[in-house]
Amino acid sequence: MAAPSSIMIGSHVWVEDPDDAWLDGEVIEINGEEIKVKCTAKTVVAKTSSSYPKDPEFPECGVDDMTKLAYLHEPGVLQNLKCRYDANEIYTYTGGILIAVNPFKRLPHLYDIQVMQKYKGAPLGELSPHPFAVADSAYRQMINEGISQAILVSGESGAGKTESTKMLMRYLAYMGGRVSNAEERSVEQKVLESNPVLEAFGNAKTVRNNNSSRFGKFVEIQFDQRGRISGAAIRTYLLERSRVCQVSDPERNYHCFYMLCSARKEDVEKYKLGNPRTFHYLNQSNCIELDALNDSEEYIATRRAMDVVGISEEEQDAIFRVVAAILHLGNVEFSKGQETDASEPKNDKSRFHLKTAAELFMCDEKSLEESLCKRVFVTRDETITKALDPNAAALSRDALAKIVYSKLFDWLVEKINVAIGQDKESKFLIGVLDIYGFESFKTNSFEQFCINLTNEKLQQHFNQHVFKMEQEEYEKEAIDWSYIEFVDNQDILDLIEKKPGGIIALLDEACMFPRSTHETFAQKLYQTFKDHKRFSKPKLSRTDFTIYHYAGDVTYQTELFLDKNKDYVVPEHQALLAASKCSFVSSLFPPLPEESSKSSKFSSIGSGFKLQLQSLLETLSSTEPHYVRCVKPNNALKPAIFENNNVLQQLRCGGVMEAIRISCAGFPSRKLFHEFIDRFVILAPEVRNKSGKKDDIAACKKILEKSNLTGYQIGKTKVFLRAGQMAELDGLRGEILGRSGTKIQRRACTYMCRKKFVLLKSSATQIQAFCRGQMTRHLHEGMRREAASLKIQKYARRFLKRKAYNNLRFSAISIQASLRAISAHNELRSRKRTVAATVIQTHCRRKLANLRYRRLKEAALIIQCAVRGSNAFGELVKLRMAAKETGALQDAKDKLEKQVKELTSSLQLEKKLRAELEESKNQEIARLQSALEMTQLELKETKEMQNKEGQTAKNIAVTQEVPVTNDVLVKKPAAENEGLKETKELPLKESAAASSTSEQVPTTQGIPVTSDELTKKLTAENERLKALVSSLEQKIEETEKKYEETSKHAMEAESKIIELKTAMQRLEEKILDIETEDQILRQQALLSASNSKTSETAATSAPLENDQQAQMSPGSSKKSLGREDSKTSSQNGRQQENVDTLLKCVSQNLGFSQEKPVAAFTIYKCLLHWKSFEAEKTSVFDRLIEMIGSALEDQDNNDHMAYWLSNTCALLFLLQRSLKSSGSSADRPAATSIFSRMTQSFRSSSANLPVGVVQLVEAKYPALLFKQQLTAYVEKIFGIIRDKLKKELSRHVSSCIQVPRTSEESKDDTSPASHWQSIIECLNQFLSTLKDNFVPPILVQKIFTQNFAYMNVQIFNSLLQHKECSTFSNGEYVKSGLDSLEKWCTEAKEEYAGSAWDELKHTRQAVGFLVMPEKSKISYDEITNDLCTVLSVQQFYKLCTLYSDGNNNESVSADVMSSMKLLMTDDSEDDSSSFLLDEDSSIPFLVEDITDSMKVQDFADVKPSAELTENPDFQFLQE
Repeated sequence: MAAPSSIMIGSHVWVEDPDDAWLDGEVIEINGEEIKVKCTAKTVVAKTSSSYPKDPEFPECGVDDMTKLAYLHEPGVLQNLKCRYDANEIYTYTGGILIAVNPFKRLPHLYDIQVMQKYKGAPLGELSPHPFAVADSAYRQMINEGISQAILVSGESGAGKTESTKMLMRYLAYMGGRVSNAEERSVEQKVLESNPVLEAFGNAKTVRNNNSSRFGKFVEIQFDQRGRISGAAIRTYLLERSRVCQVSDPERNYHCFYMLCSARKEDVEKYKLGNPRTFHYLNQSNCIELDALNDSEEYIATRRAMDVVGISEEEQDAIFRVVAAILHLGNVEFSKGQETDASEPKNDKSRFHLKTAAELFMCDEKSLEESLCKRVFVTRDETITKALDPNAAALSRDALAKIVYSKLFDWLVEKINVAIGQDKESKFLIGVLDIYGFESFKTNSFEQFCINLTNEKLQQHFNQHVFKMEQEEYEKEAIDWSYIEFVDNQDILDLIEKKPGGIIALLDEACMFPRSTHETFAQKLYQTFKDHKRFSKPKLSRTDFTIYHYAGDVTYQTELFLDKNKDYVVPEHQALLAASKCSFVSSLFPPLPEESSKSSKFSSIGSGFKLQLQSLLETLSSTEPHYVRCVKPNNALKPAIFENNNVLQQLRCGGVMEAIRISCAGFPSRKLFHEFIDRFVILAPEVRNKSGKKDDIAACKKILEKSNLTGYQIGKTKVFLRAGQMAELDGLRGEILGRSGTKIQRRACTYMCRKKFVLLKSSATQIQAFCRGQMTRHLHEGMRREAASLKIQKYARRFLKRKAYNNLRFSAISIQASLRAISAHNELRSRKRTVAATVIQTHCRRKLANLRYRRLKEAALIIQCAVRGSNAFGELVKLRMAAKETGALQDAKDKLEKQVKELTSSLQLEKKLRAELEESKNQEIARLQSALEMTQLELKETKEMQNKEGQTAKNIAVTQEVPVTNDVLVKKPAAENEGLKETKELPLKESAAASSTSEQVPTTQGIPVTSDELTKKLTAENERLKALVSSLEQKIEETEKKYEETSKHAMEAESKIIELKTAMQRLEEKILDIETEDQILRQQALLSASNSKTSETAATSAPLENDQQAQMSPGSSKKSLGREDSKTSSQNGRQQENVDTLLKCVSQNLGFSQEKPVAAFTIYKCLLHWKSFEAEKTSVFDRLIEMIGSALEDQDNNDHMAYWLSNTCALLFLLQRSLKSSGSSADRPAATSIFSRMTQSFRSSSANLPVGVVQLVEAKYPALLFKQQLTAYVEKIFGIIRDKLKKELSRHVSSCIQVPRTSEESKDDTSPASHWQSIIECLNQFLSTLKDNFVPPILVQKIFTQNFAYMNVQIFNSLLQHKECSTFSNGEYVKSGLDSLEKWCTEAKEEYAGSAWDELKHTRQAVGFLVMPEKSKISYDEITNDLCTVLSVQQFYKLCTLYSDGNNNESVSADVMSSMKLLMTDDSEDDSSSFLLDEDSSIPFLVEDITDSMKVQDFADVKPSAELTENPDFQFLQE
C-alpha cells in the first residue's frame, strides 16, 4: 500500500515487530529496498515493501471512524483502537461496522437512560460510536423503509458479545416498549429476564472466558405496524453436548451442575448430591470454583429467573432432578460381567449412583441397567439382544447423558418462547444474533468445525454487505467503480458443504457405514481434496487435516468426528424414559414412529446444522444487516491492557481487516474538499484564495495534476485516492516543508549570528574605552607621583644640609664652651650629677604614676563592661520570660477565642429557641382564645334555652348544664397543661393557657369546687413553668455576660501581647546601644594606651612637652567627638523632620496611580533612599506602624479599610522583593592586580543598577521586624473587611433560610426574593469598593470565598436542624437564591469570585435533593455517586428524616434508609452532631500568594505625591 518512492529520510513509518505487531519510528537510512528505522526502544531494519507510512497529523485520541484515517492499513487501525481504548473510548466505527473493545470494567455512564435519550433519532455517525446508535439505526430503517433488520454480534470468547447483545436489546426495548399492565411483564422484560436461565444451562467456563456461551442464539424481536414490540422468539444453534461428559483442564462443565451442588442444604440432601469433586463429569478438570462467581447465589438467581419466565415450582424441581440424575449417571462405572463381552456395575458405589439416577428419573433400576449394558437389534425374523463390553457401556451411558441434557435445553428454549409469546402476525422484526466467534485451539474437533463453518458463512454475508456499502458510497459520490475486484470465500464453503463431494457429505457417508473409522474418513478426505488449495494434510499426523480459513489455518483432529456427528436416540433409552413416572421426563421423550422405534436410525448433526445455518442466512438475507465486532484486548481478562498481536488476530478473524482490504481495493483514502485543500494547498499555492464548491473541485484537480497522480477520483464532496497515493502526496508535502524549513533556519541563523556579532562588537568597544581610561588614569597617577618625589627630594636635601651646618656650628660652640669651662669643670660635674639625679627621680615617679593610672583605667573598663553585661543579661532573661508569658497569653487567647465561638453558637441557638417559644406561645394563645369564644357561645345558647323554659326547668338546667360546661372549660386547659408538662420545651405556653383560663372564670358562676381546685393546680403549674422560663432567661443573660467578659479578656490579652512585643523591641534596641557604647569605650582605651606609649618613647628628649601633650590629648579627643555628635544630631533632626513630613502626607488619601497605591510607593522610595532597611537602629518603622494603627481606628468606613488594605499589600510586596539577609559578601577577598580591581569595580557597578523600581538591599533587624508587623496588619485588615461583609450577610441569610410564605399568609409586601436580592446588592457593594481601591484580586477571591463558605454553613446547618426548612417549597426557594448567586459569580468573573461558587457545594446538593422528584425510585449508589457526592452518610440521613412535603411526595425508599442506618451503626462512636458543618475563620493566604499575584513592572510608571515632590528634600522621588 505504501509507495517506496514516498519514503525518505525523516519520514515516519510503521514496521513489523514480532512482539508488538507494529512499531512506529523515523527513517534514518535508506539502502535500496531496505530502510533503517529508529523506534522508541530500538533501531529496526526492514524492507520498504513491508513498511507502511504513518500519519504525522494523527490526532492524539484517534478518530471515531476508521474511514477518516489518512492511511487505512493494519498499523493505522491498530493505533487508532489503542489510542481510543486508553482514553476509555471502547467503540469505533469502520464505516457502518461497530468495533467494541471489551474494557473488563464497568462504565455505567455509557449506558444510562440519558445516553439512550441522546441517541434517540440521531443519524449514525453524528454522535460518538455506541451500540445504541446501531440499534437506533436499525429501528429507524425498519420504521421508515418497512424492512426487517438484523444485528450480528460476533467475536471470540470473552470479547463481550453477550453484554453487547444485552445493550442492544435494552435499547430496542426502550424504543419499542409498550405500556403493559402493572402485574404483567412486557415482552422485552421477559426476553431480558430469560438470559440468566439460558446462561445457567448453556454457558460454561473456557480457557478464554469465565462465562462463555456454548451455543448460538438468535433473538427475534417482533414489532407491530406502529413500531411497538408485539412478540419475540429465541432460536439456538449447536449446543456443545460433548461438554456434558468431557471437560478439559482448566475449563468447567455447564454452570447448572455447580449451582445445584452449591444449592440449599435441603435441596442437596433431596437430590443426594455433595462436593462437585466427587462427580466424574465435574472432576475431570481441577477448576471447580470461580473467584468472581458465587454458585449458591447464582442458583437462587436462576430459580428466581425461572419464576419470572413462568416455569412452575414443579417444573423447576423436575429440571434439577434431571440435572442431578445426569451427575449420578456419570458416576456409574462398569466392569466385565460373567458372560463374554458383557458388563455390569463395577461396585456398590456404582450401584448406589445407578439406583439414585433411576429414582430421580422415576424409572425402573433394572431396566436402566439393561439399557446401559445391552443393545437390542430388530431384524425381519427375530429380535437380537447383544451384551456390551465395559467401554461400550460407558459410551452408552455418556450418550444417554448427552441426549437427556440436549432435550432438557431444547425444552427450556421452547418454554421461554411460549412464555415470551411469539407474534406470528408481526409486520417487522429486528434480529440480534449472538454467535460464537472463530475458534482455533490446540485440539479442534467437530464443534470447532461447525463453528468455523458458521463464521465462514457469516463472513461471506459480511463481505457482500461491505462491498455493497462501498458501492453505495461510490454511487453517492458519482464516481466510476466498475473495475474494483471483490474476493469471495465461496471456495471454502464449497469445500465444506458442497454436495456430493463436500466434507460434511463425506462425513455423513462415513457415519452410515458401521465399519467406518476416523482413519478411513481421513484417508477419504486426503484422496478427495489432495489438489484443493484450501485443504492440506499435516506432515506428522495420519488423521488430521488443515483448512485455510479466511481468519487463518486451523488443523482439525478427526478422532471424534464420527461419534459427534451421529444424532440418534437408542430405542432402549427412548422407551425407558418415555415410560417414566415423572411427566416432565416422559414429555422430553415423546414416542417415536413405529418404524424408528425398532432400531437406532442415524441422523447427521452436521447436515442438520447446515440446514439451520441455511435458514438463518435466509433470514439474514431478507433483512438489512448491521454488524458489531467484539474484540478482547488481552487474555488476562484485566482492564487497561492492550495486546497488539491478540487484537490484530481478532480483527483478522472478525473480518474487519477483510473489510478494510475491500475498501483498499477501491479508494481507501478519502478526504473532504476543504480538508484536502487545507492539507495539500502547499503543493499548489496559487489555489489558496479560491472559494466555493466549483473552485474547491478545480483546486483539488490542480493539486492532483501538479502532483502527477493518476487513478484518483473526484466525487461530489470528497477526493478518492488509490492506495499509496496519500503517502506520495505526504512525501511531496514533506519535501516542500523540508526545503522551507531549511530556508527559515538559514535566515534565523543569519539573524542570530548578526545579533551576536553586534552585541560582541558593542561589548568590545565598551571594554576598550574602559581600558584606555584606566590606562590614562594610571599614567596620570605616575606623573603625579614623580612630581611629588622631586619635591620630597628637594626638602630632604635642604634638611640634610641644614643639619650638617647645625652640627658644625654645634661642634664649634661645644669646643669654645669646653675651653671656657675647663676651669670650672669640677663644679660643672657636681652640678650635672645633681641634675641627673633629679631627672632620674622625676622619670621614675612619672613612670610609677603612669603605670598605676593605666592599671586603674583597665580595671575600671573591665568593671564597667562586666556591670553592663550583667545588666544586659538580666534584661535578656526578662525578655525571655516575657516571651514565654506571651506564648502562654497567646494560648490563653486561642482558648478564649474558642470559648467565645462556642458561646456565640450556643447564644444563637438560645435565641432561635426563644424565637420558637414566642411563636408557639402566640399560636397557643390564639387557639385557646378560639376555644374560649366557642365555650362562651355554648353558654349563651344554653342560657337562651333556659329563659324559654319554665322556672322549674331553668333550675334543673342550671344544675345539670353548668357542670358540663365547667368540665369542658377545665378539661381543655388541663389537657394542654399535660402536653406542655410532657414536652417542657415551650414553657411560655402555660402562661397563655393560664391567662385564658382566668378569663373564662367570670363567665361561669356556678362552677363547683372541684374545678376551682383544678384551676389552682394549673395556675401553680404555670407559675412553676414561668419560674423555669425566668431561670432560662437568667442563664442566657449570664452566658451573654460571660461572653462579654471573655471577649474583654481576649482584647486585653491581645493588647498585652502587643505591649510585650513593643517592650521586647525596645529592650533589644537598648542592648544594641549598650554594645555600641562598649565598643566606643574599648576604642578610647586603646587610643589612650597608644598615646602613653608614644610619650614614653619621646620622654628622654622633651619631657615637659610630653607632659603637656598628655594633658591636652584627652581634651582634643573630646572636642572631636563633640563635633561628630553635633553633626550627627543635626542630620538626625533633619531626617526626623522629613519623616514627619512623609507621615503627614501618607496619612491622607493619596489615591492611586496606574492602578497602584501612591502612598505605599512613596513610603518605599523614601525608605530605600534613606537606607532605613540597612540601619541597625531607627525609629521610622515604629512611627509607620503607629500611623497605620491609628488609620485603622475608623473600621466602619469600608472604603477607608479597602484603601489601607491595598496600600499595605503593595508595600509588603515591595519589601518582599527588596529585602535580603546581610553578610553575603563579607568574606570576599580584596582584589590585588589592576585587572582584578577593574573587573571588581565593573561588577559592583553593574550589580548596583536598579531593576525597575525594586532594589535588593541587605536588611537589618528593624526592617525584618517591620515586614512581620506589616504582614500582621495585612491579615488584620483582611479579617476586618471579611467580618464586616459576614455581618452584613448574616442579617439576610437568616431570612433566606425560612420557608417562603404564600401571598395569603404574608403580612407585609416584602417578597421572598428580596432577601436574596439584598445579598446580591451587598456583594456588589463590597466588590465595587474593593475594585475602586485596587485591592489585589487574590485577596478579593479569599474574602468572597470565605463568606460564601459562611453562607454554606448557615444555610446547610439550618436545613439539617429545622424540619420546616427541609421541604420541597423551601428547596425551590433556596434554589432560586442559589441561581442568583451563581449568576453573580459568573458576572463577577473568576478573577474576583474565584472558587466561591464551589464553597456552596453542600447546600447545592442538599437543595438539589429537596427539589428532586420521585426520590423513592433512586438507589443509594446513585445518590452517593451522582447526586450527593459531598454529603456524608449522617448528613444525608438527617436530611431524609427531616424532609416533608405538602403534596405527599415520598422521601427515599426504605432500602436506602436501611443502608444508611447500617453504615451509620459502623460509625456509632462519632458525635451525634457530626453532621453539622464548622465555620473556618482562619487567614486563608500567605505572603507568597500576594507577591506572586503582583508584578514589579506594574510600579514602573507610578507617580509620587505632588505635595512631596515640591519639597526639595524629596526630589529623589522624581528620579
